[in-house]
Amino acid sequence: MSSTHQSDPVKRARLRWRARRGLLENDLIITRFLDAHEAELTDEEVDAFSRLMDLADNDLMDLLLARKEPTGDVDLPHVHALLTRLRAA
Repeated sequence: MSSTHQSDPVKRARLRWRARRGLLENDLIITRFLDAHEAELTDEEVDAFSRLMDLADNDLMDLLLARKEPTGDVDLPHVHALLTRLRAA
């Protein structure tokens, strides 16, 4: 049985590493969010976060700034919920 994100320091460090982005604006928004909320993220939110981190920087920026809404593989309820939290950060 695999450990959850919260109980595994390696998984938590990996999440922070994946959050490093090429666009400074993305980096600032994501880092501010993780600084405030990382310790309380559920495994479902971590999955949503990972899906967002798979996106190209410009696509991610459009989602974070609400220029676009998720489509395709990221058009999932838990991704929408996390985006709402990220946009409020």
